[in-house]
Order: sequence, then structure tokens, then C-alpha cells
Amino acid sequence: MFKTILHANDGSEHAFHALELALGIAKENGAELHMICVKEIDYIPEFVEEVREETGTAARRFHTVVQRSRAMAEEKRVPLKTHVVAGHAVRDILTVASDLQADLLVMGGTGHSQFYERMLGTTAARVVHLAKCPVLVVK
Repeated sequence: MFKTILHANDGSEHAFHALELALGIAKENGAELHMICVKEIDYIPEFVEEVREETGTAARRFHTVVQRSRAMAEEKRVPLKTHVVAGHAVRDILTVASDLQADLLVMGGTGHSQFYERMLGTTAARVVHLAKCPVLVVK
């Protein structure tokens, strides 16, 4: 049923719970599993160097998230392709899902910043609203 699954991971325990489920679905369906981690950029960069710097920061910030995720995938014997980007979570998750032609997007329902979520709405809610593929939000 699912050929390509994208999992969005912000490093929260909800995200790792969602990864556990995504790994099981991928294994059952023989699906390709991708994971995206997005470091939010709070401003619009003026120079390419700023984007490169933020991308490097994102790679460092999500290093342990990627390592833990790969270990979980290896344990389940599911290949995992990772994408770490600096940008805007909703836009970049949807862009990667579209580029991959994902059949399913799996993400946690609650992330790190509850204040941010109260003020602007959750990333998950916005992704559910805007995604072109089914979205599984895991509590």
C-alpha cells in the first residue's frame, strides 16, 4: 500500500514514538523510509553564507537525533534515508514529501516548543491541513 514514507523528526520523544510506528509500517509494506529534520530559521537570510551556516548548525543539532534514528532502523532492519535542512518546518517537510512523492507522512503530535505551538499552531496541524498525502500524527 505504501511505497515511500516520510517521517518528520524534531528530536522530541513524540517524534521517536512516531518513528517507531513509521519503521513498523515501512517494514510491513516493504516501503522506502525517509526522515527529515528541520532546524527553523527565524529570519530571512540575506546571504548564501548565512544559509550555509544555518545548515551546518542544523547538522550538528540533529546529529544525535540521526544517530538514534539510524540505530532504531538498524534494529528493525529497515533502511533509513535522512534529510537534515535549515529552513521552515512546514514548508520543508511538505517540499520533501512532494519531491519524494511520499505515500504517507508520519510525525509526532507534540514537539519541543509548547509556547511556539500555542502562539502559531502546531507544525503537525499545519502539515495535516496542507499535505497532499495522508498524514499520520502519533501521540
